[in-house]
Amino acid sequence: MSTHVSSTDSLASLARVIESRLPQNGGDPTASYVARLLHKGPDAFLKKIGEEATEVVMAAKDADFGGDKTKIVYEVADLWFHCMIALAHYGLTPADVVTELDRRAGTSGIEEMALRKVLAREGEPK
Repeated sequence: MSTHVSSTDSLASLARVIESRLPQNGGDPTASYVARLLHKGPDAFLKKIGEEATEVVMAAKDADFGGDKTKIVYEVADLWFHCMIALAHYGLTPADVVTELDRRAGTSGIEEMALRKVLAREGEPK
């Protein structure tokens, strides 16, 4: 039997730590980076998500030209971490994301995008 923790367990565990840093849960912005970002509000953690997404792109582009591919993993980890802070702020969890990915499983990405366009058109005021 493997003692390796599943990735969903790891995400759930990290999500619990992040949730404990929410202002309403007593997160101390002087003692925690996550609490500090959450205390500053969405602009702070959304800016970090943008920065980290850019760093993922840069690491991937570097890898295309012989750079260290493992840097992509580090940058994606930073991106996911900051996205998890946003999820916690909005009362969502990694499990919500996994549920959405499961819902999409077996659906063509092209079909999914076409369905979104149809739903958006139907929701538009006439």
